Amino acid sequence: MMAMSHQHSAADRAEHIAEAERRCTAANESLTPLRKRVFELLIDQHGPAKAYDLLPLLDGEKQAKPPTIYRALDFLVRMGLAHRIESMNAFVACEIGSCERSTIFLICEKCGGAEEFDAGHALVDLTDAAKKDGFAIRRTMIEASGVCGACQSAV
Repeated sequence: MMAMSHQHSAADRAEHIAEAERRCTAANESLTPLRKRVFELLIDQHGPAKAYDLLPLLDGEKQAKPPTIYRALDFLVRMGLAHRIESMNAFVACEIGSCERSTIFLICEKCGGAEEFDAGHALVDLTDAAKKDGFAIRRTMIEASGVCGACQSAV
């Protein structure tokens, strides 16, 4: 398994935005300025972000309301541009191409960080069991909670 880093260079950020625009165009959807800005904010985060954490970054004048950002985040998840980490009610920008595969998030209970891993090989048994029941898994996301290496070292 390979960890996916959520710290992006300017070139990575530009590629993420370009991929988002391509994906939206291919789906006949619009990456509106608001959706694009929310996506940029997610890319710039160093870990999972809650909607209420993004709201002040989105709108310094406090005119945007929570439903506005939730609609944008829901759109990004639907388009495969972001993951929602259910246990944290938080969002993280997908690594390019990662929303089409199965994902495992290792979530640190101390610092709140989350590492993303490709879960493809780890889910072979689950996929085989589902096939036996006539179920075709399209995407899986598993959340595992614990303490990251950095927090363990800090003790």
